[in-house]
Amino acid sequence: MNKAELVKHLAESANVTKAQAEAVLIALVLTVKDAVRAGNEIAITDLGKFSATERAARTGRNPQSGKEIEIPAKRAPKFSPAKSFKDLVNA
Repeated sequence: MNKAELVKHLAESANVTKAQAEAVLIALVLTVKDAVRAGNEIAITDLGKFSATERAARTGRNPQSGKEIEIPAKRAPKFSPAKSFKDLVNA
């Protein structure tokens, strides 16, 4: 399902226009991005948690040359699905 199909499905499910559904979807995505960027966690019941995780610096290897390289520390986005969502997918 792409964004246009998601907007159409949201509009039909919520009985609103496609423009309204798209505006809400865009607002949700921006809110999640801003919260995670700020170091906060967003938990949506029955869906999961959006957060950021710290990755330590480490030594890696260039696959072409075999030379060791330093990979810097960074933050990465993380999604942890809720148990009910995992159960639904595996049903």
